[in-house]
Amino acid sequence: MKRLLTVLVLAVAMGASAEEAGGLTWSAPAEWATQPTRPMRAATYKVPAAKGDAEDAELAVFYFGQGQGGAVDANVKRWVAQFQKPDGKPLEDKDAKTKQEKVNGLPVTTVEVKGTYAGGGPMMGPSTPKPNYKLRGAIVEGPEGAVFYKLTGPEKTVNGAEKGFRKMVESVKPAPKK
Repeated sequence: MKRLLTVLVLAVAMGASAEEAGGLTWSAPAEWATQPTRPMRAATYKVPAAKGDAEDAELAVFYFGQGQGGAVDANVKRWVAQFQKPDGKPLEDKDAKTKQEKVNGLPVTTVEVKGTYAGGGPMMGPSTPKPNYKLRGAIVEGPEGAVFYKLTGPEKTVNGAEKGFRKMVESVKPAPKK
């Protein structure tokens, strides 16, 4: 009990909350407000709007279970397909920046795409398209399956959250064995 209290005090003192899903843990930036639980999500954070932006951004963390959620490439394509060019035409894979890397020994695919955000279906996106939006995402292949980190919002706000997002991705590591 004393150890748990010490960990909680340290987490509050460091200003970050540790989260866990799919055998992974991570720490979100302190300025990102943890939101109430939502269906299909391991966690949701509100990322404060940058000066001049009318809306906050949102970071949604998804974990569907081992072997669930689809292949990494299929998810990247789905995320890119949620955006359109200003003329309403769909974006293509070449319009997105993707990168494969290792973080704390785990395979990570990052994606960055911008344009008009049309969303991902009736429960997954805006009811009306949102111009000048950006998505910054990471898919971490953990010991119990992939965990998906999807930051979407006004481009300026998402750009302003880049360092926090990167720091969070770099904090992802296997959860201690229980």
